[in-house]
Amino acid sequence: MADEPMPRTHAEGAAGVAGYVLEEQVGFLLRRAHQRASAIFQERIPTLTPTQWAALVKIREAGGVSQNRLGRLTAMDAATMQGVVTRLVDRGLVDRKPDPADRRRVVLRLSERGRATVDEVIEAARAVSAEILSPLSPREREAVVRLLRRLG
Repeated sequence: MADEPMPRTHAEGAAGVAGYVLEEQVGFLLRRAHQRASAIFQERIPTLTPTQWAALVKIREAGGVSQNRLGRLTAMDAATMQGVVTRLVDRGLVDRKPDPADRRRVVLRLSERGRATVDEVIEAARAVSAEILSPLSPREREAVVRLLRRLG
């Protein structure tokens, strides 16, 4: 049939498309690393998502924070942040209260249950990071973290 592409030879496949090999592209590699990191997180901390965990930690650090500020602290867009906060409030981990200084603003704070969750999960979160970096030497671990900070 004229519409079917010609089969590629093994040599063409190894060279990629015009020298472009997907498995060597930084975006592809970052996505694969992210998939691995997410799987490790879910295995060790099945009750939360990585974005929920990030929100809980930053709320704990701040004591109280607006949703807008929390989005900036966690590098999440407004729509994602809205969904994360709604789920955390629904689960009783975060409280929304009017800001006494500005009644138009809402402040997010951890509930008692939220604080207990952070305390219970913090060691597992440290173990997640250690497991993600486990294939690397200590020097490589430092380099990866430093370089990812620059890319982000």
